[in-house]
Amino acid sequence: MTGSTATRPSEPAGPRSEPQVLGLLERALSASCAASLRAAVKLGLADALGDGPATADALARTVGADPDALRRLLRSLTCHQVFAEDPEGRFVPTETSRLLRTGTPDSLDQLVLWMTEPWTWELWGRLDESVRTGEDVFVGLHGREFFDQVHSAWPESAAVFDRAMTQASVQSARAVAEAVPLSGARTVADIGGGQGCLLAALLEHHPGLRGVLFDRPDVLAGADARLHGDGALAGRARLVAGDCREAVPAGIDAYVFKNVLGMNDEDAVVVLRNVVRAARPGTRVIIVENLVDDGPGQRFSTGMDLRMLLTVGGRKHTRRSLLDLVERAGLTVRDVRPVNTYQHLIEATA
Repeated sequence: MTGSTATRPSEPAGPRSEPQVLGLLERALSASCAASLRAAVKLGLADALGDGPATADALARTVGADPDALRRLLRSLTCHQVFAEDPEGRFVPTETSRLLRTGTPDSLDQLVLWMTEPWTWELWGRLDESVRTGEDVFVGLHGREFFDQVHSAWPESAAVFDRAMTQASVQSARAVAEAVPLSGARTVADIGGGQGCLLAALLEHHPGLRGVLFDRPDVLAGADARLHGDGALAGRARLVAGDCREAVPAGIDAYVFKNVLGMNDEDAVVVLRNVVRAARPGTRVIIVENLVDDGPGQRFSTGMDLRMLLTVGGRKHTRRSLLDLVERAGLTVRDVRPVNTYQHLIEATA
């Protein structure tokens, strides 16, 4: 009817919308990429391929897989630029696939496994619940807190976690060690420092420094060999077991927290206040974290942010929210600067 204000049906989408449609559907299927990476690690594909090239049939014989199914997996990973395919239909390694090799200095295979552990899939399906409540869904599913469940019920997953954290530290330890301001310090404590890769890098970079590795007893049981026994750095290192939410070692010149303060905000403030109580005036507090609103690593940081919401009700911080926690704890911020493309360093003093 002429002059009618009735709403007309929208026009059919034209060809120009197809990239958006395809892009959206690809994102909705992005779990297939994560699953494909996990399968590649579990099958040992990067190791089997070596320097390549190799056919899918040859790789299937090496890893004990169905040739057709393996070809389909490789095709998917090739679409994600993990592997590549040559004109003869053989598969070849890439710089990305080499990161999936086991036992190499730059390997990320255990990090890939940790990010795709089987228990993660059900959590992602309940993300809307966490967004509605602002709380984790893990306790409701499993009846106890995340790390209690992992270490008591899933020991294999706990072992993957320890290896993954070591790999993460290896990747950034040198850059962090060079960036952490420790001139004039005689002692440093790596709080929640895992197996001690970062502490070892700090002690190697600062020959006159003595260090404390502070973490749970079960974590310290697997500490870096350099830090205890006959290790090269054992004479300058102490392993101290404890919970940073209760107390931290006293009398330290510089405390380092690397990717530790992603717990809920109240616990993070408690931890930092424990440092304030234990520290002498002027003691340095160095915090290294991924920020969700700064730097080219945002896609990784925002993904980890949501995973932390699901598991522990925690977060990856914005620059402002992390500074707010530091100031709430009674620390004075002295400097904020990038360490690399995906981590930032906050220097504060007690």
